[in-house]
Amino acid sequence: MVSKQEQERRVRDYRARQTVHARRRQRQRRDSLLGGALALVVLLGGAALIATVQPPADPASTAAPTAPVETPAAESLVPDPSLAEGRTWTGALTVNGVELGVELDGAAAPQAVSAVLADTQSDYYDGKTCHRLTTSPGFSVLQCGSVDGQGSGDPSYAYGPIENAPADDLYVEGTIAMARQSNNAESNGHQFFIVYGDTTIPSDNAGGYSVIGRVTSGLDQLQTDVIALGTQGGAPDGPPAAPVAIDDFVLQ
Repeated sequence: MVSKQEQERRVRDYRARQTVHARRRQRQRRDSLLGGALALVVLLGGAALIATVQPPADPASTAAPTAPVETPAAESLVPDPSLAEGRTWTGALTVNGVELGVELDGAAAPQAVSAVLADTQSDYYDGKTCHRLTTSPGFSVLQCGSVDGQGSGDPSYAYGPIENAPADDLYVEGTIAMARQSNNAESNGHQFFIVYGDTTIPSDNAGGYSVIGRVTSGLDQLQTDVIALGTQGGAPDGPPAAPVAIDDFVLQ
């Protein structure tokens, strides 16, 4: 016959086992809910990534310096032309260690100079690449400043009009001008091009290209250290043979 004390012990053990079992079930239920929540977060995060990360647009294949842009910019993103103060800005653009003296004309191209000035003040250009080099006779351009290093435009940033374009379509050696989409006067963005030899770029339906200023020194060194290396595969128009990046761009 089982004693009263033994019965009480067995009851206590049974209740203890029941308590452990109940806690285990609660923990399993909680872990299951947490796992489901985490899975949902991962799923939603993946959906957000798919929705926001898009492949870069193909670099322009036309001869003119183009900057693909997907949508118009919000007006608040583009600085007011008054930022250029209608005056000349001087400074230095350093590319692959080569310092180029530059001079931008805020009176002749107030909107474009204001945009470039704002980009230099925010250090946008630091570390950006020069993704395109042309080496054909009479077409000598180094294009820089794309948002992704591949020549894509910034889908949230575009402006116009075209300013200070040469009437004869001749961009003389040392010219600094803005790239844009073909036939779209309102598609200037962050990208600019340096003309390292007299170049004729025929106007399209929108006109020419906004000339913002010129290189005042260092162009010979740029040709020796960067341009002379040519393009990948020796093509007359393509990415530079060796990486080319903007170290610094300062205006005052």
